[in-house]
Amino acid sequence: MIHQMVSMPAGMTLAVISAVVLPATGSAQADLFRADGSSTVYPITAEAARRADIQMDNRFSGTSAGFRRFCSGETEISNASRPINREEMEACAAAGVDYVELPIAFDAIAIVVHGQNTWAETITTDELRSVWEPAAEGAITSWHQLRPEWPDQPLALFGRGADSGTFDYFTTVIVGEGRSSRTDYQASEDEEQLAAAIAADPGALGFFGVGAYFRHWEELKDLGVDAGSGPVHPSLREVLEGRYQPLARPLFLYVNAAALQDNLQLQVFLQDYLSGMQDWVHFTGYMPLSGAAYQKAVERLAAAETGTRYNGELQIGLGIDELYP
Repeated sequence: MIHQMVSMPAGMTLAVISAVVLPATGSAQADLFRADGSSTVYPITAEAARRADIQMDNRFSGTSAGFRRFCSGETEISNASRPINREEMEACAAAGVDYVELPIAFDAIAIVVHGQNTWAETITTDELRSVWEPAAEGAITSWHQLRPEWPDQPLALFGRGADSGTFDYFTTVIVGEGRSSRTDYQASEDEEQLAAAIAADPGALGFFGVGAYFRHWEELKDLGVDAGSGPVHPSLREVLEGRYQPLARPLFLYVNAAALQDNLQLQVFLQDYLSGMQDWVHFTGYMPLSGAAYQKAVERLAAAETGTRYNGELQIGLGIDELYP
């Protein structure tokens, strides 16, 4: 039996909530709805489900893979670490899938090394580009090639895979072209796997969501990123004040509009998700939006406002309040 501990809309009784949540058999738990997509957003949705005391099918296959499932109608929620792109918008439209776009938190892409790395404290965006651009494959293989004062030690690269929204975002802002990258690196959609691999290799250099770094700060070290105005670390203050650029970005939920209309459990879960997360999202390692931004998201959810404010393109450096006035 599923007990859903959620805030109830005005006029809704516990009996009504129980009636819509309990499976018809009254026996084993059944998943109320399905989510897939970003492994960055996965722990946020998992924490929301834990706090609501519900069972849902929440997976991570990467933002791009998650959108493929979502636009074919296989999932009700798509966890996304970037906005929906034009190809995905067209796929959803072709399948008749309308969606509500909900920004839920801020993330930063952390640049990390082995915890005992003694030479690297900062890295420039130009150096990152020289490492990750396609021309670097098989050519940039040593730390010494990045800076003469760094040791002639093998450079072991780790990062998110091609189905990841983090990969899309990173290559766009660092390499200058989305999905353009060298391929001779260890790629994974599982941040825990990447963190373990980086912690085991003294020559490691990698990138993933800052939440994974915060979960493993004792084994890893993050580098200050210098985009031309001095090195900046991905702290809450630096991200919220817009100084950790260009590697700070919003995170999203995309919700199937038809499922939202038909599924009362989904409506209640998402309302509770958005209404409370300013107080708890930092426990997952990510950064809350403003109270006003969450209120607008709740209103957009209640109105089932469909579509995207991004027009299929990344909006680098543009704030949530500017996109959702």
